Amino acid sequence: MTIGGIITAIIIGAVIGALARLVLPGRQNISILLTIIVGIVAALIGTAIAKPLGVADTPGIDWIELILQVAVAAVGVTVVAGISARRGR
Repeated sequence: MTIGGIITAIIIGAVIGALARLVLPGRQNISILLTIIVGIVAALIGTAIAKPLGVADTPGIDWIELILQVAVAAVGVTVVAGISARRGR
């Protein structure tokens, strides 16, 4: 992976992580770094789910793939926030 690919993954991960936090109700007490990491992992998992379904290689914006990525990120943010809350007590 090139430097450009790594920077792109970080930016996309940050956006997907932020979108996931926006769709979740309430406050998620996790750091920006954890949000970005969850977003990057969710982007990879969402793409891995979308490819076999045949929705990841369409011209233009892959809306179904993006929705899958945000949904996976929302689950990831929920899990990480739950783990963080338990460790904080």
